[in-house]
Amino acid sequence: MVGYVPAVLAATLVLYAIIAGSYFVALAGFALIYAVFVTGLNIFMGYAGQASFGQNAFAAIGGYTSAVLTATYSIPPIAALAIGIAGAVLCAVVIGYPTLRLKGHYLAMATLAIGLIIYEITVQWQSVTQGYMGISGIPPLGIAGFEAASDREQLVLLSVLVALCMASAWLIRNSRFGRALVALSGSEDAARALGIDVARYKLAAFVVSAVYAAIAGSLFVHIVGFVSPEVFGMNMVILGFTMLYVGGIGTISGPLVGAIVVNLLPETIRGLKDYQDLVYGAALILLLIYAPGGLASLGWSKRNGAKRAQKASPLEPAGAKP
Repeated sequence: MVGYVPAVLAATLVLYAIIAGSYFVALAGFALIYAVFVTGLNIFMGYAGQASFGQNAFAAIGGYTSAVLTATYSIPPIAALAIGIAGAVLCAVVIGYPTLRLKGHYLAMATLAIGLIIYEITVQWQSVTQGYMGISGIPPLGIAGFEAASDREQLVLLSVLVALCMASAWLIRNSRFGRALVALSGSEDAARALGIDVARYKLAAFVVSAVYAAIAGSLFVHIVGFVSPEVFGMNMVILGFTMLYVGGIGTISGPLVGAIVVNLLPETIRGLKDYQDLVYGAALILLLIYAPGGLASLGWSKRNGAKRAQKASPLEPAGAKP
């Protein structure tokens, strides 16, 4: 049961924000949006074991597609969201097919370049994106005549969407597709020997992660009602990595836990003023030292160790490999 504690605490904090309202609603809303973004990153990095520094590119595609179509052409938000996802998928396929043949730091640098290119497009294509001036007047999310206009309604909607994203991540992890991703993350050569089409599965994981990123980008613009290039800059990449490792890479609830902790931590130490950044950095370092698997993995290692001990024969050490 210990392994469920971080996820339960995260849900409790969101519920408190819904009840308390005001500033806590906005803070929790941003955390939930990032939870969707990091869930996609977790599928590509945590499950498939690949490196990507360009997830912000797909968030920008989803966000700007929703912003332009709804604010300029009055297309319904759900339809704009679907078009944004389709655009991100198409971009991921076109870019991922040649890029994912790279490995290690070469792949990381290639994905970083993708994010920088898309960022420059959002800055320079002013006739569409308005550059640094940004796009305002973006309507809130809604469907069938209903709009989540109030802060609490938006937070409830985000909570439902995050729950669906986590459920889908669980289904992916426990599917044949997810097991294949875990296999190739351990060793691509071994996975290939087992008959797994490594290139195809890596591309599929890249596309799936792009879908989550596009959804997060679209959610952001509809919740805030405004978008500018800085939203999808390198800061988004850095925050995403921090949330992923603090929450627990490769875990189901890690993205949600990491997003909430990284968003709330600066607020809890804001009273320290000049020492805020120092304490914030020290806290992150301590979390990574004493919970290297992330907060969401706490308790699981002990439980899994106990299971292995029960299954081990009397003459075989519990940690022995067959």
